[in-house]
Amino acid sequence: MSVDPMTYEAQFFGFTPQTCLLRIYIAFQDYLFEVMQAVEQVILKKLDGIPDCDLSPVQIRKCTETFLCFMKGRFDNLFSKMEQLFLQLILRIPPNILLPEDKCKETPYSEEDFQHLQKEIEQLQEKYKTELCTKQALLAELEEQKIVQARLKQTLTFFDELQNAGRDHGTSDFRESLVSLVHNSRKLQNIRDNVEKESKRLKIS
Repeated sequence: MSVDPMTYEAQFFGFTPQTCLLRIYIAFQDYLFEVMQAVEQVILKKLDGIPDCDLSPVQIRKCTETFLCFMKGRFDNLFSKMEQLFLQLILRIPPNILLPEDKCKETPYSEEDFQHLQKEIEQLQEKYKTELCTKQALLAELEEQKIVQARLKQTLTFFDELQNAGRDHGTSDFRESLVSLVHNSRKLQNIRDNVEKESKRLKIS
């Protein structure tokens, strides 16, 4: 059996050529043994029908084994030649042939091409990092918006509860009451500021 791994052929066929030939060799040996056993059984049956036969089953077995060794030797010799033909002419991919997945290797690349590809790879890596950072920032902003939205919802719920409470206590429109309350609070604040200014002026005088 050839010791050449023939990896390229294995990539194409899905199995090594040596494995294929080994299976053929083992299968032929198995069939040869089965045929010789069947022939031996036929001979023994024929001898049972011959009276005063001097041949014993042991002698028949020795003759069968001798013939089997002869056939096996002839087959090994022929199989060796067949193996060479198969591995050299049938199951070997010529060196000038490329598989479809290796067509990209057909055109040689120069040093400039390699540098260009290297630079393009670096640019793509930087672009990927930028996109990743942008994605993280957008996710963080989305989380903040969710928090703000939840707080806004709580605030709206609070105002709805205040408006319902105002209605329960006879206030018709809570929003108008709230506007009026803010307006009055500003007036009170202005009055307080004026009082403080007048108080400071009197102390100075």
